[in-house]
Amino acid sequence: MAVWIWFGLGIALCVAEFIFPTAFVELMMGFSALIVALIALVVPSFLIQALLWLVISVVLVWLSRRFLPQPRSHRILQESVEAKTLTAILPGEKGRVLYDGNSWQARCEDTQLEIAANERVYVVRREGTTLVVLPERMIGS
Repeated sequence: MAVWIWFGLGIALCVAEFIFPTAFVELMMGFSALIVALIALVVPSFLIQALLWLVISVVLVWLSRRFLPQPRSHRILQESVEAKTLTAILPGEKGRVLYDGNSWQARCEDTQLEIAANERVYVVRREGTTLVVLPERMIGS
């Protein structure tokens, strides 16, 4: 009886991976359930079967993470370091810049410096959703 439970669970998890993709987690859990279905022919204890399913699932998920190609990370901020201010950035305050086709909140690296609107700036770094910028005139000097 337990064999059919594990077999049904394995098939259901494998099919669920195709309906609701989870980066192969459901698929690996389904494979482990199918393996436990075979083990259930020899090992009658449901508790041992469940523990084996958990251990095999963790090992298969871990192996799938190690040997499958890693997804490409998000674009790195440094692809384009130039931006243009949309609003003035007053000393110690935040303004808006147009960076890579999107409007970003920005502040000047130098807290004593004012940057006018429509001025070219360079992105120094990103802090959460705020870009830290320096005006082009500071880089050139």
